[in-house]
Amino acid sequence: MENVLRPLIVVGGSVVLTLVVGWVVDLLLRRADARHPETPLWGMLRGCRLPLQVVLLGAMLRASYGEIRHSLVADYRAGIGHVLSLVLIAASAWLIIRIASTAVEATYARYASVTRDAARVRRVRTQVTLIMRIVTAVVAVVAVAAMLLTFPGMEKIGTSMLASAGIIGIVAGVAAQSTLGNLFAGFQIAFGDMVRIGDTVVVDGEWGVVEEVTLTFLAVRTWDERRITMPVSYFTSKPFENWSRGGAQMTGTVYFHLDHSAPLPLMREKLREILDGCAAWDRRDWSLAVTDTTPSTIQVRAVVTAKDADDIWTARCTVREQMLAWLTEKHPYALPRVVTSRAAERPAAPAAGRVGTPRASEVHSNNSEEYLPADASAPNGDAPRTGRG
Repeated sequence: MENVLRPLIVVGGSVVLTLVVGWVVDLLLRRADARHPETPLWGMLRGCRLPLQVVLLGAMLRASYGEIRHSLVADYRAGIGHVLSLVLIAASAWLIIRIASTAVEATYARYASVTRDAARVRRVRTQVTLIMRIVTAVVAVVAVAAMLLTFPGMEKIGTSMLASAGIIGIVAGVAAQSTLGNLFAGFQIAFGDMVRIGDTVVVDGEWGVVEEVTLTFLAVRTWDERRITMPVSYFTSKPFENWSRGGAQMTGTVYFHLDHSAPLPLMREKLREILDGCAAWDRRDWSLAVTDTTPSTIQVRAVVTAKDADDIWTARCTVREQMLAWLTEKHPYALPRVVTSRAAERPAAPAAGRVGTPRASEVHSNNSEEYLPADASAPNGDAPRTGRG
């Protein structure tokens, strides 16, 4: 009978005590959250209830499993204790990571709620994300090391590893040169404020929004929902465009190639009319001017402004579409065209050192030109002479 009651008391008591402690902690966190609604920390800490209960259960079973008077436990006492130790270490690491993540997320949420500067919020978000990844990696490495040290014989292995640490470090440094470069580049991006989550960037001719930043890579979501994954070292070694740096406001241009007869004053009035009806225009600035000319066309540039990259794209497309439709309907002569009419004739001019002046209107098929006499009152009424041009 004792062999049955003791396991039930030890295991059942541990489970019951764990559930009670978890319920009490959850109750206290709910009351704290109700008293302090200005911070989400207490409410978010309730998510740590499960790892806390696992830690409590593992600790109580690890301390009391020896009281179970059962042959099975007695035969595998060392193995059961080892397994419970591993579970306790893993659960403790899980709890630490969850608490750290909750604290960081609560701090970021409170900061974002009181800060109006979107650029600062994105910068803090990027830093918080990378800090949590570092904390998770460090805790995981320490937990794995602690678990390995519970196995017999690991001291000898550790001694041999320390003895060859110099050679291993050199080999690892050479083999992981690019990885370490990306790692340090990730720190530089996070704390150097070069790229933040939510920034609009242009990389390799593609523009998109930074969606994720890690210690080794950076993901950019393009306008057509593609994902470009690039190593973070790219952003520390090559130039790139960050449209969100210094503010999200942007200025965009729309170019038109038109005929020289384009009605520029009317185009300015139409541009203002188009912008007044465009919700993407932020009403900061606009202009229309001739920026270049060619023998057959002129280049007209329309300048518009918007609050961010998405709106500037919408404003540019709207201006381009409606302006071309208006020119086609109201002023088709302003559109570029190929001139096929006969060019104006060059006026005749006297050539120095020649006897006569050729008649521009009379050119023979044998490439001969007819010249007028240099002096109309030539003696003997000589007829005009003909010569090669």
